[in-house]
Amino acid sequence: MRRKFKKDIFLENLEIVDIAEEGRGVARHEDLVIFVEKTVPLDVVDVKLTMKKKNYAEATPILFHKKSPYREEPFCTHFGTCGGCKWQNMSYERQLIYKQKHVTDCLTRIAKVALPEPEPILGSEIRKYYRNKLEFTFSNKRWLTTEQKRDEENQGSMLALGFHVPKKFDKIIDVETCHLQEDPSNAIRLAIKKFTEENDFTYFDIKQQVGLMRNLVIRIASTGEIMVIVQFYEDDETKRNLLMHFVKEQFPEITSLMYIINQKGNDSFHDQDIVLFHGVGYIEEAMEGLKFRIGPKSFYQTNSLQAYELYKITRDFAGLTGNEVVYDLYTGTGTIANFVAQKAKKVVGVEYVPTAIDDAQVNASINNITNTTFFAGDMKEVLTNAFVSKHGQPDVIITDPPRAGMDAAVIEVILNAAPQKIVYVSCNPSTQARDLVLLDSAYQVTKVRAVDMFPHTHHVESVVLLERR
Repeated sequence: MRRKFKKDIFLENLEIVDIAEEGRGVARHEDLVIFVEKTVPLDVVDVKLTMKKKNYAEATPILFHKKSPYREEPFCTHFGTCGGCKWQNMSYERQLIYKQKHVTDCLTRIAKVALPEPEPILGSEIRKYYRNKLEFTFSNKRWLTTEQKRDEENQGSMLALGFHVPKKFDKIIDVETCHLQEDPSNAIRLAIKKFTEENDFTYFDIKQQVGLMRNLVIRIASTGEIMVIVQFYEDDETKRNLLMHFVKEQFPEITSLMYIINQKGNDSFHDQDIVLFHGVGYIEEAMEGLKFRIGPKSFYQTNSLQAYELYKITRDFAGLTGNEVVYDLYTGTGTIANFVAQKAKKVVGVEYVPTAIDDAQVNASINNITNTTFFAGDMKEVLTNAFVSKHGQPDVIITDPPRAGMDAAVIEVILNAAPQKIVYVSCNPSTQARDLVLLDSAYQVTKVRAVDMFPHTHHVESVVLLERR
């Protein structure tokens, strides 16, 4: 439990020696590991402890004696308050070094298997405006800084349209400019905010479960097509139509404009009806001449350009010649499956979400791909020894599981299927390392490469090639 201090505790001249996953600097004092927000390695600071447990503490810097040569000035005015882009204050070159280190540390300390020399991490050429999808929340509880709380006369409207404050589920930062998504994302969000305020639209109160405006999703494909989804809580047809017509007329470049009335306790909408107000019900991404149709509920890697690099590495690791049977586990909308299909004899995709499989089949059809088949269901229930017997022994298995990694039962079936190669793509090197332990009896890691999909964050993808011993 957190220890409450009777008086403030300060520590002086701490050197930041490492960086933690959440973007906090790491210092040590006697036997205590201290996580210090808004610091980078080689900073030397005085800190005030904000929380202390037996072996570690959390702190905030109060004085910088020395600033690190790796430090950079954050480019976003919301840095330090918004929960995203926590590594903006560190040079991109150092970010890549720590991401590479994280992957290597996980594979050596957790997996403890024999490893080759890892290939250099693949950095992102584009480090701003790289996301193709952002979700913003409407709230009548705007987050106020300490200075704003003190200046009661100039606090302004309490309405906000932006991102959740970390660890504050009911507080939203009113975002002025976000550097994650290209124009016209900021213009659309700001126009909707201004219009709804001027026309007295109510914003959602998450505690009271009241209010009209709830959520805004903007997707911008690499093809330039734009999808906007407005999520309402209350069903007010007059105001809803007023806003939707405004957005349509103000931004004619929007190719897919939709809305949802969602009166659930949370704003997830995969189980909700979506109404197409204007345009078509999808946007399209393009990759190597292939088209990938993305609906409002479709999953697609949120960094389009870097996803292409990730998929190329995956395909290269697989070493396909055109004669292989490939299984693509956790296939999602079949992006990887359809991407590698032209270099395989047959690709079998398995995914938990039925609507994603529908997307995968559509994407195969519009690209005239005839050698992919897709199956929906719980992975450990679908992927059985009987399934493998029916659909053919795989020569290569590509697996890209969620952050939790693969279920032990799935790994057992993989071992029984005995493919020559396994290409394991992971957004969580820790669970990937855990799974490698279970595969180690039959497979040797022969290639490792990290890929940075999300600049200025601690997140990193890890691609591992395992070959049968």
